[in-house]
Amino acid sequence: MAKIKVTQIASTIDRPKNQKLVIAALGLGKISKVREHNDTPQIRGMINKVKHLVKVTG
Repeated sequence: MAKIKVTQIASTIDRPKNQKLVIAALGLGKISKVREHNDTPQIRGMINKVKHLVKVTG
């Protein structure tokens, strides 16, 4: 299965609670933190919710 790297590029301060929860579920929480995930529709949906806070590569 294809892998993607998700990097947090912006803070979650003053963001809605649901966006903070998605960032935590992706394993992020600090700016510049990188996590590798399988490229699944569920992960893509989570990334879409917080696309303004993360960068996706791979």
